[in-house]
Amino acid sequence: MRIVIAEDDALLREGLTHLLRAEGIEVSSAVDNPEDLLAAVAADRPDVAVVDVRMPPTHTDEGLRAAVEARRLHPGLAVLVLSAHVEDSYAAELLADGSGGVGYLLKERVGRVEDFLDALERVAGGGTAMDPEVVSQLLVRRRADDPLHALTPREREVLALMAEGHSNTTIANSLVVSDSAVHKHIGNIFTKLGLPATDAGHRRVLAVLAYLRA
Repeated sequence: MRIVIAEDDALLREGLTHLLRAEGIEVSSAVDNPEDLLAAVAADRPDVAVVDVRMPPTHTDEGLRAAVEARRLHPGLAVLVLSAHVEDSYAAELLADGSGGVGYLLKERVGRVEDFLDALERVAGGGTAMDPEVVSQLLVRRRADDPLHALTPREREVLALMAEGHSNTTIANSLVVSDSAVHKHIGNIFTKLGLPATDAGHRRVLAVLAYLRA
């Protein structure tokens, strides 16, 4: 796996580089600004870009904008965005193209090496990896007409775990239910969110989008 890192905090950038290389992962570039990120992605053709949301010059959302642009210019590029705070609008924008291969983690999660590497692997494989803290905060930010209100408590639990990027088997183990029960819950979720039965390829991503959008 080849990784490009874009992080303006020198200590964190070096720490990520060291961590990934110690795990046998190739870090082809480690940059500190959005322009160099786009250049590195074009030159290195990485499998995943690990990007800080807030970068120079304004330290608002330059990193996110660069990540979205990199995915537009290089279809198939997986992106794992890091943020110091829960800002769910960033997560929704990153998922907006509905193609998967995206993740949103709080920076504190990087210190939990196993969780961070697991999220990186899921994103590289075309899945999603949403920080559990982001998911939990979204639960209380819904409109009165939100379609999620039609979901049962169990279906909401399943959708929350889907939003974090977990497989059916992992969801089943977490909730101590059978794989078939999870499959049934996901079918009900798709129906209640109005997702087309023929869209087999991206329905999980579309479900996550419905979950994220307020």
